[in-house]
Amino acid sequence: MKFKNDIYVYEWTNYFDNNCNSFYIGGEVQTLIDPGLTRYVPDLLKQMAADGIKKEDIRYVINTHSHPDHFQGSELFDPETIKIGLHTKELEFLKGIGSELYGLFGITVPQMHINFPLEEGSISLGNQIFKIILAPGHSPGSIALYWPEQKALFCGDVMFQENVGRTDFPGGNGALLKKSITSLSQIDLEFVFPGHMGIVTGKDKIQDNFNIIIQNIFPYI
Repeated sequence: MKFKNDIYVYEWTNYFDNNCNSFYIGGEVQTLIDPGLTRYVPDLLKQMAADGIKKEDIRYVINTHSHPDHFQGSELFDPETIKIGLHTKELEFLKGIGSELYGLFGITVPQMHINFPLEEGSISLGNQIFKIILAPGHSPGSIALYWPEQKALFCGDVMFQENVGRTDFPGGNGALLKKSITSLSQIDLEFVFPGHMGIVTGKDKIQDNFNIIIQNIFPYI
């Protein structure tokens, strides 16, 4: 579904199976963020097609982290024609204990070439400048993708609407997650697009969301 400003939102609302919210930025950016589980990518592509977006329109697949419900579907995209991104710290993690999570869920670790290794800092996607923000805690190489022009943050499982990502999976760290979220709370934001649950819009509501998380969730992390 088209949200606004070339941003398309594909929320996961099935409570009986786990998958993530996926996002697509159109225009010259042509970037898919978090394709989700492999078995659900065909349905995602159908939803995108209904919005006039073809698979061949996608130039970049940016993964916020390597957990299966966000990352596994990247294996269905051809690295010969699409740049597939993952932070270098997360790639290192995936090659080590990060693969254990796949085994816990009986899922095979996707075998693919990460041809767009991400580092913290500014990157160009199409004709727009974005910022890769390393935000560990849910996993060691989790990122948030910030689009300064739109004041939009795609934060994966770092934080949600009035909640945060788990820290009990391999590589999780509560102290680091609190530090990451506190840092994100200093950014000028109008839109927060999390990996699960609803979107948070408006500067005041976003700040309220940070305050709720810091006051009510941080004590238990």
